[in-house]
Amino acid sequence: MNLQKRNNNYLLSIIAPVYNEEGGIQKFRETIVSVLEKAGINFEILFINDGSKDDSPLILGKMAQEDNRLKVINFSRNFGHQLAVSAGFDYAKGDAVVVIDADLQDPPQVITGLTEKWLEGYDIVNAVRRSRKDSFIKRMTARLFYKVLNKMLTYKIPENVGDFRLIDRKPLEVIKTMRERDRYIRGMTNWIGFKQSFVEFDREQRFSGKTHYPIRKMLALGSNALFSFSSLPMKLAHLAFILFSVLAVAITGYALAVKFAGLDVPGWTSQMLIIVVFAAIQMFVLAIISEYVGRIYMQGQERPLYIVGGTVNIDPPQNAGT
Repeated sequence: MNLQKRNNNYLLSIIAPVYNEEGGIQKFRETIVSVLEKAGINFEILFINDGSKDDSPLILGKMAQEDNRLKVINFSRNFGHQLAVSAGFDYAKGDAVVVIDADLQDPPQVITGLTEKWLEGYDIVNAVRRSRKDSFIKRMTARLFYKVLNKMLTYKIPENVGDFRLIDRKPLEVIKTMRERDRYIRGMTNWIGFKQSFVEFDREQRFSGKTHYPIRKMLALGSNALFSFSSLPMKLAHLAFILFSVLAVAITGYALAVKFAGLDVPGWTSQMLIIVVFAAIQMFVLAIISEYVGRIYMQGQERPLYIVGGTVNIDPPQNAGT
C-alpha cells in the first residue's frame, strides 16, 4: 500500500478475538467505536467468537444487527486465540488491521497512535507495554516468559509486545500465506521483517472476567515459539550427543586402563551409572525428535486451521480456514 493512499480514505479493520467476554463486550464496543469515530477513521470491527460458552455469541449478534460496521465470525468450537486472530486476517478487508483483545486491557485509545505511525510510512506498528496492572504473579511470569524465550529464539521478539499491533495490507498478505498450525503470530510478524515501529502504552486491568492465558497456555505458546522460530532444540540434542560421546570415550579409556593394570573389579554401580546416563540422553533426544515429528504429522494432515460455524454481516472469503 503506497503512502498516498494511506493519507486518503482508508479502511481500518479491527480484529477482536472473543472468548467468554459477556461482561465486557458492550463496554469494549462503546469505547472503541467512540475512539474511532472521534478520530474520523473509517473502520470495520471483526469479532471472532472463539467457541464462547457464555452469552457472548448472542450479545455479538445483537450488536452486529444494530451496526453493520460490526462483523461476527463464530467458530464451531474453541480453536485458540492465535487461530482466532488468523481468522480475522483472512476475513479483514481493510487497508490495515489492528489486533486487540476485547477485555479492555489494551486501551482502544492507543489505536490512534498506531495509525499515526502507520501514516508516517511504517508497515507494522507494535504496541509496547510500558506498565501493566496485572497481578504480581502475572507480571513476573510474563517478564520471565519474554526473558527466557528471547534467550532461545533465533529471531528475537521485542519484550513487552503482545499481539496488540497494526499491520499494513502488504505484510498482512505475506502472513496469510504462512499456514502453519502451531502459530506464534508475534514471531511471524517479527520474522517477515518490513519497516516496523513502536508505540508505548500502559496496560489496564481486565474490565470483566478472568484471564484466558494462564501459565499452562503461556507455556504452550512458548513451545510454539521455540519449535517454530528457534534451532535451539536441535542444537541441544547435538550438544548432548557430543558431550556424552566424549564421556563414553573417557569411560572406555578408563575401563581399558584399569583392565590392563589388572585392577578391574566387576561393579554394579559403574554399570548402572553408564546405563542411566546413556538412557537419559537417548530419551532427551527422542523427546525433541518426537516433538518435531508430531508437529510434522499434524501439519501433514492438512486440516483447516479453524472451522466457521456462522457469520454476521460478512461473507466468507475463499479458502478461509485452510
